[in-house]
Amino acid sequence: MFATGVTIVTARTAQGELVGLTANSFNSVSLDPPLVLWSLARAAGSLPAFSTGSHYAINILAADQKDLAERFALKGADRWGGVGFAEGAGGAPLLAGAAASFECYNRSRYEEGDHVIFVGEVERCTHRGGASPLLFHGGRFFTEHAL
Repeated sequence: MFATGVTIVTARTAQGELVGLTANSFNSVSLDPPLVLWSLARAAGSLPAFSTGSHYAINILAADQKDLAERFALKGADRWGGVGFAEGAGGAPLLAGAAASFECYNRSRYEEGDHVIFVGEVERCTHRGGASPLLFHGGRFFTEHAL
């Protein structure tokens, strides 16, 4: 019963492969230094890429990016076909149209239960003024919220 925003966490492997997944396990940790966290299941196929890479980006999705959130949540889907992005720190993709993006240094990882908690040090962040957030609650996406 806890509503969250929706993110797509992205990175580029040492071999240049693009990696990305939908996640709503994102939170602020510290302002000084600027730290954020997110978590990933130990069983995720992308775990090695995120564990060994130097950087990743957390792209906070806007309400008009629901289809993108659904695509990056599917296993075996062509996640990157036709997706616009710019290259961020360490090659991590910054998704076009995101409400905000955090370019993070992969500072630390903590194995807890069946997940790994990633703590990233924010090196740069941007936001799209006036963008409404994509929300997730009770297993469903919401694109409208009361002001």
